[in-house]
Amino acid sequence: MNTICMIAAAAEDNALGKDNDLLWHLPDDFKRFKKLTSGHKIIMGRKTFESFPKPLPNRIHIIITRDKKYQVQFDDCIVAHSFDEAIKLIENEELSFIIGGGEIYKQGEHFANQIELTRIHATFDDADTFFPEIDENIWKLVKEEYHSKDEKHKFDFTYFTYVKK
Repeated sequence: MNTICMIAAAAEDNALGKDNDLLWHLPDDFKRFKKLTSGHKIIMGRKTFESFPKPLPNRIHIIITRDKKYQVQFDDCIVAHSFDEAIKLIENEELSFIIGGGEIYKQGEHFANQIELTRIHATFDDADTFFPEIDENIWKLVKEEYHSKDEKHKFDFTYFTYVKK
């Protein structure tokens, strides 16, 4: 069975970001994201893709957009026009990731069988994008790892791993 993992960093109120950007800077979380997703296919919405200065190295990007004319000029990027089309592109993969944004997570929750969530222990009033609520009737917490704030990290945060029941 292939693993489809939603990976995200979200505040206590499930805030993901504002104006297509993150609301925090957590270097250890960036390193973890890179370590987990490198070498795999990553599914994202067009706005999430466009928030990157360039494609992330050592990953195949599957960009979901309804715009039939949308094109990307990078070899490691594939455009899909629906979530079903994106899922077909990963059906032979052992492990793939759904990396956002908010609407893509909502659609992806149905297909995912794992969640890697970094929970930032803070709330952000001005967020405009949110991670879906994790339904504990569907998801089982299997691992957690707490990190306190320090000179590089302005907020306490916890890594949570969930699997579908």
